[in-house]
Amino acid sequence: MLKTLWLLVFFTVLIWSGVGPKDQFTWFLEVLPALIGLVFMALSFQRFPLTRLLYNFILLHCIVLMVGGHYTYAEVPLFDSIANWLGSERNNYDKVGHFFQGFVPALLAREILIRKSIVNGSSWLNVIIVAICLAFSAFYELIEWWVAIASGEDAEAFLGTQGYIWDTQSDMALALIGAIVSIIVLAKYHDRQLSKLNVT
Repeated sequence: MLKTLWLLVFFTVLIWSGVGPKDQFTWFLEVLPALIGLVFMALSFQRFPLTRLLYNFILLHCIVLMVGGHYTYAEVPLFDSIANWLGSERNNYDKVGHFFQGFVPALLAREILIRKSIVNGSSWLNVIIVAICLAFSAFYELIEWWVAIASGEDAEAFLGTQGYIWDTQSDMALALIGAIVSIIVLAKYHDRQLSKLNVT
């Protein structure tokens, strides 16, 4: 039942996102990670089912990607309104995306590292989780760079820098914050969910 609901929400938002997006190329680039994630989850569902907590946050992260793909990250209407209210010229929806780029991978890394008994001790576990998330965030920035070189001006909406010279650095900083917040806020609840899978 929960699997069906998860898929229903995923494909409903995906279809909405793909109908009349602001920029078709940007939409494809932004939703591609969600589609890749769906394939990996489908392939591993029987052999390595994840905790419900992680599945839910993966879905939320996918929704963030799909909304950004539909409008482009620089033009999400709600965040235009927030920018106006704060007196800012910048739409900061992309920063939400990069926060999630640390928050959700931190949960995924934590689940894999614990269940595969790769790391001993919670202190080193947390350090390695944060390092993995930073590496992933940096690699994503490299992908954005490669796409920009390959496609030229077509990548401007995908990059979403909006003229901010520290965009790359702030993106990675938000991923770092997301990873740390994920560990601090969800570790105990995550452990309880893992115990139900008989892996802790």
